[in-house]
Parts: sequence; C-alpha cells; structure tokens
Amino acid sequence: MSSSNAQSLVLGNVRLGADQPPQEIFIEDGVISSIGRNTNAAHRVDGNGGLVIPALVDSHAHLDTTLWGTAWRPHTGKPGDIRLMIENERKNRRTLEPVAVRIARLVKAYEDSGTLHVRSHVQIDPEVGLTHLEGIISAVEGSSLTVEIVAFPQMGVLSEPGTEKLLEEAVNHGANRVGGIDPAGWDRDPVRHIDIVFGIADRTGCGVDIHLHDGGDLGAFEVSLIIERTRSLGMEGRVTISHCFCLAEVTDALQGRLISRMADAGVSLTTVAPGNRVPLPLRRLAEHGVAVGLGHDGTRDLWWPYGNGDLLERAMLLAYRSGFRTDEDLELAFNVATHGGARVLNLEGYGVMVGARADLVVVPASLPVEAVVGHPPRSVVISRGRLVRGTLA
Repeated sequence: MSSSNAQSLVLGNVRLGADQPPQEIFIEDGVISSIGRNTNAAHRVDGNGGLVIPALVDSHAHLDTTLWGTAWRPHTGKPGDIRLMIENERKNRRTLEPVAVRIARLVKAYEDSGTLHVRSHVQIDPEVGLTHLEGIISAVEGSSLTVEIVAFPQMGVLSEPGTEKLLEEAVNHGANRVGGIDPAGWDRDPVRHIDIVFGIADRTGCGVDIHLHDGGDLGAFEVSLIIERTRSLGMEGRVTISHCFCLAEVTDALQGRLISRMADAGVSLTTVAPGNRVPLPLRRLAEHGVAVGLGHDGTRDLWWPYGNGDLLERAMLLAYRSGFRTDEDLELAFNVATHGGARVLNLEGYGVMVGARADLVVVPASLPVEAVVGHPPRSVVISRGRLVRGTLA
C-alpha cells in the first residue's frame, strides 16, 4: 500500500464498462483531468483491467456507536421495541472506549472498501452533550473520508429537556444537519417536534435528516408534515427522511401521491436494507426522480451485529431483499450506493468523468451489477487523487 501525495497520478489499465477497451485516467491536483491515454505522470497505478467506479457513499451511518475492532459482544437489546433498544444502548454505551478511538478503527475499513463519503448521525442528548460530536470530528480529521454529520436526538427532542438547545449548539460546533426521530411515535407531538427541528435548520441554514420508523398511515401523516414544512421554508433539496418504512406499508394510491410530492419538494430518502421491514419501492422512486441513498446504519454496535464498511456488500443485500434479478434492477441497487447517495449528500464533482474529484475505486468485475452481486475486495482506492489502497507501478 502507498499513501502517495503526488500532484499527478495515472490510473492505468482500467475499464469503464464491459465492452470498452482499457483506459488511463489522468489525475492532477485531485481532479480527473483526462480519460484516454496519458504517459507523462510521474506516478502510475495499474488497475489490472478492473472496472473503475466512483467512490461508494454511505448516506446513513452511526459512526459514534460502532464497536468495530473490539472483542465480540453478544447482542443484549430487545429487537422489535425501539424504546427498549434505545435504553439498552444508553445503559451500555457508558462502558465503551472513547468515540474517537472506536471510529478510527472503522475508518480504515471504510477506506479499504472504497466507501469514502459518509453521512453520520451523532448522538446529542443531555447525558453525552457534544462529546460524541467532538469525537467524530477528531476521528475523521486527516482521513480519506468526507463525513457529513447530523446532530441526532436519539432519545427524542421533547422527551429529553435541554436537547433542543444542544442540537443548535451542535450545528454551531460543526454538525452539518439537524436530525429528528419519530415526531409522533416517540415524542408524541409531531407538529412541535418538526417546529423545533426545522426551526433550527431555518435559523442556522443547515439541512435536515429525520429518522422515521413509524409505519403505515401514521408515518405517512408525518411524511406529509415534513414535505409541507420543506416547501414552506424553501428547503427543497436539503431534507432527507431516513428509513421511511411507512412508504412500503400504505396503499398503492397513497404511496404514489407521497412519492410524487417528495419529488416535487426535493425530499430525499435513505435506506439500510433492513431485514425485518418491507424494502422501499425503489423502482417507483427512481421513476419519479426521488434521490435515494444507502447506508449501514450502525456497524457492529449495540443495536446491530452486522456491517463492515463495504457499501457494495450492502447494495447486494438491498438487491437480495428487494428480489432483484435483472441487470436493470441490479444497476438500480448499484446506483443507490453511489450516485443516489451522492445526490442525497449534495456532493459536487462526483463520478468517473473529466472534471470530477478523483475519488475512484477499482474492482475486479466487468460491470457494476457483477460488482454488486460478488462485491469482491477492492484492488485500488484513490481519494482526492491520493492512493490509499493499491501499489504504485
């Protein structure tokens, strides 16, 4: 492995598709300057005929809860009851290593898999204050990842006095978005909850990302409230609903109306390919142009024993859970882990094209759909033009 900081780099012998000849990608100052044949760079990486794809995007993570790299810890939560799961996490987190120490180990796994863009929710409540926020900022500083942080009220906003003030402080101290959780099902006052969350966003200019586990018609009602507030504040393109299980549980007609309104309001969604809920209607969302991203949720934490930082593997799980078989559908799963997540995070200069930021991954596969199904180890990872996995020729 090399960590070359060369200003110019050639990624050679890579393919952009199954039937395309090998290409060379010339990188200067962290940006793709040309694709074709280049021989003038001082530093060269051989892609060995692999497929080059843009860096993977984890658009829904909880980095601060990870137990990655620690001894195996048996699951002690009560699946199916979110309140008991939250209380279990709250009790046991006091025994864990500092946030920055745990995240630093997970960052390496992300880098090795080519998952270079992450949106992480970070717990904000009166007990932890801003310590988790400070830990995540410290852990990712100087890494190859770009991390967007959501100030997340895991214990609720209204149910934990003092949380509202802490959420705004978190945004002013480095968080990029303000979050929420089940305005009706958890805090029992959806209008007030949304008033607070969107009020912080309106005052600070940040975006919004709300966890919504509430299902059926109750969840659909909350989706409508979020859409209405997004439009009234002119926040189109800056609001995300995470999970949004209700969308797969309502009638076909109501689902269609909600998706159409999401598209009009620029409200995006994220999913984590949950094993115990019906998957989002990805085809219908794509037809309407709604941005959908994919994430790990927690990675080997007190909530969930799964996850390894590899979004290609997660895309495979999403495709499997969705019953995808055709190349067209598998391509949809790939896009959710790449371009869809980039849209959710509003990433600029993303992709394998001239002028894009050189965040590139080489995988031994002929097509993106093959990479999803097999999710083989990455042979080359380049972040901002810097080689983080692979060998200089």
